[in-house]
Order: sequence, then structure tokens, then C-alpha cells
Amino acid sequence: MADMRVNIAGVEWKNPVTTASGTFGSGAEFAEFVDLNQIGAVTTKGVANIPWPGNPTPRVAETYGGMMNAVGLQNPGIDLFCERDIPFLRQYDTKIIVNVCGKSTEDYCEVVERLAQEDVDMLEINISCPNVKEGGIAFGQNPKAAEEITKAVKKYAKQPVIMKLSPNVTDITEMAKAVEAGGADAISLINTLTGMKIDIHRRAFALANKTGGVSGPAIKPIAVRMVYQVANAVRLPIIGMGGIASADDAIEFLLAGASAVSVGTANFVNPGVTAEIVEGIEKYMDRYGFHTVSEMVGIVK
Repeated sequence: MADMRVNIAGVEWKNPVTTASGTFGSGAEFAEFVDLNQIGAVTTKGVANIPWPGNPTPRVAETYGGMMNAVGLQNPGIDLFCERDIPFLRQYDTKIIVNVCGKSTEDYCEVVERLAQEDVDMLEINISCPNVKEGGIAFGQNPKAAEEITKAVKKYAKQPVIMKLSPNVTDITEMAKAVEAGGADAISLINTLTGMKIDIHRRAFALANKTGGVSGPAIKPIAVRMVYQVANAVRLPIIGMGGIASADDAIEFLLAGASAVSVGTANFVNPGVTAEIVEGIEKYMDRYGFHTVSEMVGIVK
């Protein structure tokens, strides 16, 4: 019987599967479709210091092998989140990872400081969302800025800090090394790739924002490559994501060097996919004689 437990920056998950931020609400939206007790951790939608209205519509479009979104991190703000979402998730035997977004260093620090008193397990800092016109994009695409925001957040954080990297950079390892130098406890990658779609009949952009973040199976090979590069450049645990839709996909990320995986777009297609992936990883481990998940991590060199 395979031992599915993984340890990410001192936090033990019952299995290596979580949900990608923005694709799972804060868990309540999916609770009737999948047993949250079966998932290693639930990663929440991005939360800011004040409510954000998000971008104008249309803000979602289908693309070949995936989708594109410019939701713009619409969220109800930290106050409502602490009052409503944390107590909901605490009913379940799963770890809580709160994704934090902001438009300035102060915004991020305010949320992180507030969460220091809350019963959550880890923080994921979104420095990479490509559809927010101010803030995130600068932090995630400049190594110096990424290191500085990491340092700033770490001053206030009581939980381990996962820095979520943007793939929209020249060299992903440079960004990983920057957040490692800033004191990050773990790294998650990749966020969405910036794309564009045009409606040829309306002769207009498919999204009101013009550009959006591309996700889904089409981006998986890029994500696997970036996870492999980062795993071989830093010593931090990695949560790999980008186009995972099956256990086979998840295992690829583990073999490339991720210690855990995050499932995003696939939740929209099959709301129970996370539990299926957990089961599939376990079967694979039994089939090939792996006793622990860590035995698989990064063994393809």
C-alpha cells in the first residue's frame, strides 16, 4: 500500500494533489461534486485586502486544447473570506492554502498580516497574474521585484510562503532563484501564459481585456519543462501545475521534479477530477513499486 503523504515546507498533506487558484472557488462551489476530504489541500481563489470587481465581460473564451481568462481576480476581499470561507474549509480534513493577490507590496502585506491570525496552513503569493493591469505583472516579471516582494511578505507571514511564478519571462530559473533568495518556503508554477483570441466575424477581441491567461492541456509541455528547469536550479519544494487533467499528467510533473501538483482548468470539465487523480497516482505507485511519493520526485534526469 503506497504512502501518499507529502511534506511541503514542513506542512504534511495526506496526498500530493491540490486545486489551482481561481478554478475551485474557495471549495464550497465544488463540495457537492467532490469529497474535499480526499484532496491533499484546497488552494483558494485569490484574495485581496479589499473586494475587487474584476475585469469587464466577456472575460472567458475557449481555445484549442484549453481556455483563456481575464477574470481580473474578482474577489470579495479578506474580511468576508475570513468570516465565511475559512470556517467552511475547516469542516474538512484537508490543508488550506490561501492565494493572495495585491496591487502593491502594502496590499500583499496587509492580507498576509491578517492571515497570520487565521487558521490556514500555507500562503500562495500570486505575483504573476497576467491580467491585472497594475501590480502583479511587475513583481512576477522582474527578478529584483520578485525577491523584494518575497522578503516583504515573509516579514509578516506566520505560515509557510509559496511563491507562484509567471511563465511569461525569458528565464524561469532566474525568477525561481530570486524568490529563493527572498526567503520563499516553496514555489508553485506555472501560472497562465498570456494569449489573445480574435473573433473573425465580429472582427473584435474575444475578451474585453484583449489579452488573457491561457490554461489547459495545450500548455502542459511548457509547464513540465519549466518545472524540470526550476527543480534543477533551486532547493525548494515545487508544486507543479499547467494543463493537468489526469493522473498520468500529474505523474509527469512529479517525475520532472515537483513534490506536489495542482489541478486547474480540468475542474471545469470534470469537477471530480482531483479525487480521480489521487487514486490514479496511488495505482501507479503500486504498479511500479514506489512506497512514497518522494521516491518518484525528480527521478527523470
